[in-house]
Amino acid sequence: MKDEVIEEEVEEEPEKKKVSLFGRLKKGLSKTKKGITDKIDGVLKSYRKIDEDLFDDLEEVLITADIGVNTTMRIIDDVKDKVKERKIQDPSEIMELLKEELKEILTEVEDNNSLNLEPSPAIILVVGVNGVGKTTTIGKLSSRLKRDGKKVLIAAGDTFRAAAIEQLEEWSNRAGVDIISHQEGADPAAVIYDGIQAAKSRKSDVLICDTAGRLHNKKNLMNELNKIFRIVDREYSEATKEVLLVVDATTGQNAISQAKVFKEACNVSGIVLTKLDGTAKGGVVLGVQAELNVPVKLVGVGEQIDDLQDFDPNDFVNAIFEE
Repeated sequence: MKDEVIEEEVEEEPEKKKVSLFGRLKKGLSKTKKGITDKIDGVLKSYRKIDEDLFDDLEEVLITADIGVNTTMRIIDDVKDKVKERKIQDPSEIMELLKEELKEILTEVEDNNSLNLEPSPAIILVVGVNGVGKTTTIGKLSSRLKRDGKKVLIAAGDTFRAAAIEQLEEWSNRAGVDIISHQEGADPAAVIYDGIQAAKSRKSDVLICDTAGRLHNKKNLMNELNKIFRIVDREYSEATKEVLLVVDATTGQNAISQAKVFKEACNVSGIVLTKLDGTAKGGVVLGVQAELNVPVKLVGVGEQIDDLQDFDPNDFVNAIFEE
C-alpha cells in the first residue's frame, strides 16, 4: 500500500476561501454526480409514467452507487409513499423527492455533523486501517485548527507503519504545530500517554492522536485501541473527546464493513470519508451514516489543504443534484 502523499498547501484569502468551499465540494463530487444524479435523470427521462419498472431502475442506480441495500430500499419505499400522498404523475418530479429523502436521511443521526471540540481541552483519537488517509487527515485537520487559532499538539501513535511518524513530523512542521513521537515499533499507548502529559503542561486546546492501523489481526488491533482508550479515560477524563474513524470512500461497501468493526471496538463519534473525489460511489456517505447511526463529520474531496471539509448534508445533496 502506498504511503500517503503530503500535499502542498494553497493559501487563499478568507473571503475567496469561503466562497470556494461549495465550489470545491461540487468539483470533488463530480464523479458521484455522474454515478448517481445523471443516471437517475436518464432513468426518469426514459419513462412517461410512474410504475414499478421505473422504481426498479432507480433502485439499481442507488445500489450501484454504494448507498447500500437497506438504505436504498428505505429510500424507494419512502419515495413511493410520497408519490401516492402528493398524487404525483410526472416522473421528472421524482428527482425532487429523492433530493428531499437524501437530506432527511443525512440529518436524522442522533449527534450532529459538527466536530465537538468545546469546551477546551479536547482530544481527537483518529482510528482506521492503513491506507485510508489517516495521516493526511490529521495533517490537514491540525493545519486548519491552528489557523482557527487553536493550540494544537499531535501524538504519533501509529508506531507500526514505517513512514507514519516521518509523515506526521513533516505535517507538523508545515502546520507549525508540535508533535510527540517515539521511535518506530514503540508502544502506541505510551506515545498517547506522553502526548496527554505534554498537552496538559503546554495547555494545548486540541490533542490529535494517530493510532495503529495495522496489527497482525483484528483482535490485536482492537486490543491496542482499547488500551489507548483506557489511558485517555484515566489520564485525560476532563477533555472533550472525539473518536474519528477514517474510511476510504473508494472502497464502497468495504468502508461500511470496516466502520461496523471499529464501532464494535470503540465508541466512534464521527466518520471522516476520504477520497470522495476519486469515486462515483459517493452514495457510501448515506450508507455509512444510516447503517451505523454515526455522523459523517469531515469529507475529503481533493488533494489541497482546504479539500478536507466539514460535512454539511444539505451542501452534499445540493452539490450532487445541482447543474
